[in-house]
Amino acid sequence: MTIGKLIGAVALVALAPLAAQAQTRITPEAFLAAVQGKTVMFHDYPSGVLVGTEEFLSPTLSVWRMEGRGCVYGQISTPDGQICFLYDDDPDGLPVCWWPYLYEDRLMVRLASFSRREIQEVRGVTEDGLNCPSIPIS
Repeated sequence: MTIGKLIGAVALVALAPLAAQAQTRITPEAFLAAVQGKTVMFHDYPSGVLVGTEEFLSPTLSVWRMEGRGCVYGQISTPDGQICFLYDDDPDGLPVCWWPYLYEDRLMVRLASFSRREIQEVRGVTEDGLNCPSIPIS
């Protein structure tokens, strides 16, 4: 799937029309429906540096891989309009949460924290898996 088709699919279920504003929040459910079964490349915005790649195995399970590191499985939840990931290697046991949105025809996520303003942009979507070890049982 191309990024354009992915954005089109997400835009169809966005909370507000894209033309109404430059930035349009989308529901986590719409984001997850668009990426389920796909592998997504996230890049830092605005630097463009690849942060990592995430394969969305189901609406509740993903696998994340940063460049030069191994695979980490994450449980996905969607509280309060956010997409949250609790990864197996998270030392504090707290999920990392994001707000998904569209900005100038680009699919973005913003860290759901007021103390850190990290933004990542989806710059690639593929049907190829990450070839990580089998899915954890827990």
